[in-house]
Amino acid sequence: MRALLIGAVEGTRVALDAIANAPGWTLAAVASLPIERASRHSDFVDLAPGADAASAQLIRVTDGNSADFIEQVRAIAPDFTFVIGWSQLCGPALRQAVNDRVVGYHTAALPRLRGRATIPWTILLDEKITGSTLFRIDDGVDSGPILSQRFFHVAPDETAASLYSKHMAALGSMMIELLPALAVGAAVETPQDDRLATWAARRRPSDGWIDWTRAAADVDRLVRAVGRPYPGATTVSSTGPMTIWRTERFAGTDRYHALPGQVLDRDESTFVVRCGDGEALRVLEFSGAAIPPLHTHLRAAS
Repeated sequence: MRALLIGAVEGTRVALDAIANAPGWTLAAVASLPIERASRHSDFVDLAPGADAASAQLIRVTDGNSADFIEQVRAIAPDFTFVIGWSQLCGPALRQAVNDRVVGYHTAALPRLRGRATIPWTILLDEKITGSTLFRIDDGVDSGPILSQRFFHVAPDETAASLYSKHMAALGSMMIELLPALAVGAAVETPQDDRLATWAARRRPSDGWIDWTRAAADVDRLVRAVGRPYPGATTVSSTGPMTIWRTERFAGTDRYHALPGQVLDRDESTFVVRCGDGEALRVLEFSGAAIPPLHTHLRAAS
C-alpha cells in the first residue's frame, strides 16, 4: 500500500514512523511546510530527516489545495492519504485526486471539540476525560466517520505538554493497529453522532494574556493550557513583558492585603501574585523579564 502523509508537527512525525515501519506499506511521499513557514505551527517539526530515512519524496507546500500540489498528488497515486498536523482543510479537489481515501487525526474525543486548539481547550474547559481520534475526512470539519479512538483521563494538574504527550502515545498505538486493517479493507467506520458535537474556536497568542482579576484556579488553568509547546501565558510588569510557564497555589494569602495583579512576595527565583478571588499564585517558571519588584502590579497588554 502506498501512503502520502501531509503535515508539519510532532503528530506527523509519529505517523511517519508508524507508516514507514508498517509491513505492507510504503511511504511514497511526505508533504510539509517550507522551513520559512514554520511559524504557522508552534509545534512545527522538520520532517526532512524522517522522509529521507524512509526513502520518501519530500514535497514542500504552503497550499494543500493548490492545483500544482494536486497534480503532484495524482502522480504519486497513493492508496491512502494521511493528513495529520495540517492547518488547512482538505478541499474536494484534493480528496477526489486520492479517491476520497483520506485519514485525519484529531486531538479530542470526536464528535466533541471539533475544530481548533483542542489541547488548550480541553484544559480550559476542565475536561475530565478526552481522547485521540483517527477518522475519515469528509466535506465537514472533523465530522467524518471514526476509524479508531483512544480515551484517557485528564489529570487535575494536566499541562499542554503532558496532554500533548498522551495524545502522541495514543496516535502511535492507533496507527500501528489501523494500518493493517486499512491494507486489507477491514477498517470499521463508525459515524459520528452529530447530536453530541461541540466546536472549539481558534486561539491566538493574544488569548494567553493573563487577567489577574480572575480566580487563582482560572489563571493557573490558563498557564497550564497554553504552555509549551504553545506560546505561553503572558503578562506585563514594570520590568517588561513576560511569559509565565508554571505556577502553584500559594498558602497564607489571608496574611496579605493587596489588589489583583499585585506582587505579594518574592525571592531570588520566584514571586507571588494576588488574583481576583483573594487567593494567590507563586510563579515558578517565567521568561522575558526580570522578577518584578515587590508590591508592583502585573497587567495585560495595554
